[in-house]
Amino acid sequence: MALDFGKRRVVVCGGSRGIGRAIALGLAAAKADGNLAHTGVCDLADAAAITRYVGDAAAALGGIDILVNNASGFGMTDDAAGWGAGFAVDMMAIVHASHAAMPHLEKATAASIVSVSSISAMRPSARSAPYGAMKAAVIHYTTSQAMMLAAKGIRVNAVAPGSIEFPGGTWGKAPRGGLARLRRRTRQHQGRPPRHAGGGRRCRAVPGLPHGPLGHRPDHRRGWRPAAVQLALCRW
Repeated sequence: MALDFGKRRVVVCGGSRGIGRAIALGLAAAKADGNLAHTGVCDLADAAAITRYVGDAAAALGGIDILVNNASGFGMTDDAAGWGAGFAVDMMAIVHASHAAMPHLEKATAASIVSVSSISAMRPSARSAPYGAMKAAVIHYTTSQAMMLAAKGIRVNAVAPGSIEFPGGTWGKAPRGGLARLRRRTRQHQGRPPRHAGGGRRCRAVPGLPHGPLGHRPDHRRGWRPAAVQLALCRW
């Protein structure tokens, strides 16, 4: 499917590798802001650094239409370090980046914030309690943001991807046989339509702004019906 972002000015927080890098490259291919690009290094656990990064990007691009929050501290261990890393990056980086971008988003037309959660938010694990909890918090905060910013015309959504293999990613550290199982599942599902979280039967939606040109949302139990902004928790 071809996408064309025209002159949309997009800031990606956490685009050095994996999903974030793919997002940045995809936006470039979709001609986000024409041929203009800005890159910077930012410690997303540092509030002041995030404010500078977003401000520099807005100055270079002439504003911000879309903010993408993708970074993760990958807090996996059930100790202060694991919880601290998750809270500082997975959660507070979204808060700081959103606040820094807000003056620019308020001036944009069809402004949007997209935060990357994870299927782990809905699937507790003995191996990654802080990671799953923080990704669940991302979904909760996204819902609250959508309500808070609806009157300003700013859409807010979260995406919850499933397992993604990329160089240097967590699947490279998986237990023996784990990566092979992931690849088998990937081959089995190639060519199939996306399945939605919760068993592939429905999309979950929350109140907020009209979603899509007709202001409708999908409800697989009752068909399409008028609704508000959709928070789709999808497994791809």
